[in-house]
Amino acid sequence: MREANRSVRPTRTVLGGRVAASDRPVVTMTIIGICLAAFLASYLLPGLRAAFWLRPSLAGDEPWRLITSAFLHAGWLHLLANMYALWIVGPFLEQMLGRWRYIALYLVSALGGSVAVLLLTAPENYQIPTVGASGAVFGLFAAVAVVLRRTGRDARQILVVIAINVVITFTVAGISWQAHLGGLVVGGALGALFAYLPKERRSVGAVLGVAAMLALLGVLTAVALA
Repeated sequence: MREANRSVRPTRTVLGGRVAASDRPVVTMTIIGICLAAFLASYLLPGLRAAFWLRPSLAGDEPWRLITSAFLHAGWLHLLANMYALWIVGPFLEQMLGRWRYIALYLVSALGGSVAVLLLTAPENYQIPTVGASGAVFGLFAAVAVVLRRTGRDARQILVVIAINVVITFTVAGISWQAHLGGLVVGGALGALFAYLPKERRSVGAVLGVAAMLALLGVLTAVALA
């Protein structure tokens, strides 16, 4: 039986994602679990949030904040809104893209949001901290719109959701529009890369594309901190 199973080619989605025996969105559930654990831990350890949130004035000496801030949230409403949005779009992208490309999409979109905060925040606001998975979630929003169009599905609903969230971003005080914008742009770019790469170049092209995006974000970070 084991030999027979090895000889059967794994089923894949139209974009190359491996269809697992279980349809559980393991990566999405893990991200939600990490965010929940970090939120609860921030109550038990009062200094935890301050040690890992993104404050532009500290990013040069403590670069891990560019990623760790995406797993922290300012309150229950903030956490629930982001986790609900993640649960709505995450499992679909996880299945369509496969786990490693989905993880890359999430983390690099989060990084893109943080880099945008460094680039677009006025110097007098460098002490204001930023937390939340919103940059990553906006990256998923953009990517799912691209994937829906690429696979011939109706993308109007998600485009309406993006438009509503963009309006909220620029009209509600206290929201980091910089992180949302950065995540949206990076997620859209990676989503297009993953969706439109030719089948025979899908794996290598995805790796090179992610590496190129990370290099670009590294350069932009250096520019912002110069």
